[in-house]
Amino acid sequence: MKFSSTIVFVACVSTASAFLTPSSPASITQALYATMPPPVNGNMGYTYGGGSSNSAPAMANVAVAPKVAQRWRKSTKQVVTLGPASSNLEMIEKLFLAGADVFRLNFSHGSQEQKKELLDMIRSVEEKYSHPIAILGDLQGPKLRLGEFSHPDGYVLQAGQTFRLDLDPTKGDNTRCQLPHPEIIEASEVGHNLLIDDGKVKFTVIGKGPGYLDCRVDVEGRVKDRKGVNTPDSVLAISALTPKDRSDLDYMLSIGVDWIALSFVQTPADIVEINALIDAKLPQGAFKPAVMAKIEKPSCFIGDNLERIVELCNGIMVARGDLGVECPPEDVPLLQKQIIDKCRQRGRPVIVATQMLESMIEAPTPTRAEASDVATAIYDGADAIMLSAESAAGKYPEESVTMQQRIINRVESDSHYRSYLVQNAPSPENTPTDAIIHAAYQISQTIKAKSIVCFSLRGSTVLRASKARPAVPIMALCPFKETSRQLALSWGVYPDLPTAGSYGYIVQDENAMTYDSALQEQSTDDFDLVLRNACRAALKKGLVSDPDDLLVVTAGLPFGTPGAANIIRIVPAAGPSCWDGTCRVE
Repeated sequence: MKFSSTIVFVACVSTASAFLTPSSPASITQALYATMPPPVNGNMGYTYGGGSSNSAPAMANVAVAPKVAQRWRKSTKQVVTLGPASSNLEMIEKLFLAGADVFRLNFSHGSQEQKKELLDMIRSVEEKYSHPIAILGDLQGPKLRLGEFSHPDGYVLQAGQTFRLDLDPTKGDNTRCQLPHPEIIEASEVGHNLLIDDGKVKFTVIGKGPGYLDCRVDVEGRVKDRKGVNTPDSVLAISALTPKDRSDLDYMLSIGVDWIALSFVQTPADIVEINALIDAKLPQGAFKPAVMAKIEKPSCFIGDNLERIVELCNGIMVARGDLGVECPPEDVPLLQKQIIDKCRQRGRPVIVATQMLESMIEAPTPTRAEASDVATAIYDGADAIMLSAESAAGKYPEESVTMQQRIINRVESDSHYRSYLVQNAPSPENTPTDAIIHAAYQISQTIKAKSIVCFSLRGSTVLRASKARPAVPIMALCPFKETSRQLALSWGVYPDLPTAGSYGYIVQDENAMTYDSALQEQSTDDFDLVLRNACRAALKKGLVSDPDDLLVVTAGLPFGTPGAANIIRIVPAAGPSCWDGTCRVE
């Protein structure tokens, strides 16, 4: 069997802005070769599907795909919240193998020290399986609550009655109570609605004076101590970052989370504020985490707020909890689609969250409506879907992650899914990077490549590739582990940490995830090294299964100068010994 390799060179000057800014070493070549072990000499044969064929010396070895390859055969990613039900190393590993791509640390609950313990466990799983895992730190945000009542069980309010909210700290009764948030009183106007306890009780403001609001009870119910208050009609003059959030943010920066989710985003100014705070507080030499805006306030949809928020942040979460309280339920599915479309146009990863498989907190299987809800988010084109209490405090954390992956696999195998993605695909921008990615996309379709491989320093090229939603997986090879971890959230992206010079294995499939037995071969230049790592990584993820499987590789040359030039090359999975077109396997 003879292999040939087609080379397509495309050079251009790129002006694409960086997704993230790493603390780059003086030379990218030094970073790539820093841990490169000496080459291993000897006979090397191909191994595919358990069979091997030893050929002449100097042949490259490619091992069988690992048993856990199925773990990566999906494009839509899974975000899994950790909590009491998933706070040990054994369960975290199970959740990863069941499909988790991103682990969420919810700083609304537990201590900072507990979050550090969870982070260390995640990093140990990442090291064991040599696969980048993203960690999302979720800030609590402001919690707007009523004061206390004189009766421990609170009071039942009747529809039509008048109820006053004021700043008086005296315990409340069935006619008034404290609202210890002057910002709400200041921002509220006659006719505005206030929702108590996730909308179980609804007020309409009918009067306003110094330090108080008079309200009409529209939806009757019980009010109790410290119940939450939602303000769907008001933009409050408060920061999205409380003193607790600022402390938690400092801690996140010190331990190195990959994403930071900002709650209670009202306007683009909130994103500007947290980015400035991160820039000021980031430890010397640390990698800047990506910022995710949680869309849960109606004010995000006023004017061009949503578009500007998407532009300013690195990712979006459709936080359907508070969004579903403050917006009419019939609007939430439409807002979900609107947010996803905006994110796809801008190339920002987007998560759909809250109540995805709510019944699996108590039951081993979801309702049919929940399965349909998860499928809808996937059909809409979301990058990721999230589990909250299901994995954090439920009885069936592993089963809920597995169920999500089953739904993902089923939807992504449906012909309608691909047609929906194509119909809603954003047009390429007039940039060199988009031109290169569009060309790679077309080439991969023409030659039926197994994967598009993007070598990227800061992730911008990979994000453009993910935005296009190609029909083949996107391998992201980054010399910076922080970039690889952040890209783990993006649709269709299989991030990998290159081991310099390593492209194949001689081990059995159950050990194929370790680097200990990887064959090494001296590379002649940086791009040669990239191509070797592309073949190794595609094999490790189980994306190739035959020596003549083809990969479309994109990279920018010279390395270390982002966007100076771009090239596309098509290579066989057999490895570098076949790139000159003379390789044979007996």
